[in-house]
Amino acid sequence: MKLSRAEQYKGLLLGTVVGDSLGLPAEGLSKRRIAKLYPKAWQQRFFFHTGWISDDSEHSLFIAQSLLAHPDDVNAFKRRFAWCLRGWLLGLPAGVGKASLLSCLKLWLGLSNTGVFSAGNGAAMRSAMIGALFYDETEKRRTYVKAATEISHSDPKALTGALALAEISAWAIRNPQAPRPEWRSFYELLQSCGIDKDWQALLTELKQAHIANLSVADFAAKVAAPQAVSGYVYHSVPVVLYAWYQHYGDFAAGLEAMMRCGGDTDTTAAMLGAISGAVVGECGIPAKWLADFKDYPRSRTVFTQVAEQLAQVAEDKQPRAPVSYGWWWLPLRNSLFMIWVLLHGLRRLLPPY
Repeated sequence: MKLSRAEQYKGLLLGTVVGDSLGLPAEGLSKRRIAKLYPKAWQQRFFFHTGWISDDSEHSLFIAQSLLAHPDDVNAFKRRFAWCLRGWLLGLPAGVGKASLLSCLKLWLGLSNTGVFSAGNGAAMRSAMIGALFYDETEKRRTYVKAATEISHSDPKALTGALALAEISAWAIRNPQAPRPEWRSFYELLQSCGIDKDWQALLTELKQAHIANLSVADFAAKVAAPQAVSGYVYHSVPVVLYAWYQHYGDFAAGLEAMMRCGGDTDTTAAMLGAISGAVVGECGIPAKWLADFKDYPRSRTVFTQVAEQLAQVAEDKQPRAPVSYGWWWLPLRNSLFMIWVLLHGLRRLLPPY
């Protein structure tokens, strides 16, 4: 039985939050340190035995809500997303990336060009839902990805990474429960996302790794760094794409392999969780990982409702009201989040070494 569009969208958004929340406690750690601290099967562990989300899922939700409101007006979509980012900064989020912080400050100052020349992960981590909604409209898909990217990132590499995630997401939605794509079509789809020599060289590395059947960790060591995948989009996105292809249809195995690479684990796992979730749907995400995601007010229920509404938008092309939630809890939640992040930092100083 084929997955419904709603199931695919739920898989994408819930896959994002599961990847983000699972990877968050290990963010910034080397793969060697991760092996020492977390030698057993991966589980939710941010707040005792529950998972919370970071900016990766929050920005993805903002994109999804903006798509609900404005699926046919890219300028209105961009304005709404910009206001979401302004409000997000007022909530005092922890661990704000440099590009996101500077672009949010520029937004509040009313500047017209708010993008920062950065090739960080910020644009790519939130682009999968755009690809999913406009899965059969190439020009529109790329226009919306560009609009969402340029708010915070002006480096063309950031756009290339964002387009790559959106294109794979669109492919997954067009082909529900299909076998893994033939290698040549996968490779050519990625080639279309960027023409610069660095991107094309990375794709050559991707091809060689596929031929050699390298593990995700070995490929990450080759194109990023031996002990960690950084937040540089030309390190993170190729490894995410390789993990998606190598572990196609196996959500848990892909995420485990990705997070064991170390580095920017919450973002890389969020990106992989999105495109893998679009393939397997909510039912393909390990139930324990989902059940132990307990954040509030941006809860599992909110992400599920947004996904269901987006499925309706995809069907009838009519806008919907964004899903409301108790945003007034965010300063308290974010304060507790910051305290717990600091406690995780202290824990990293302790054995085992």
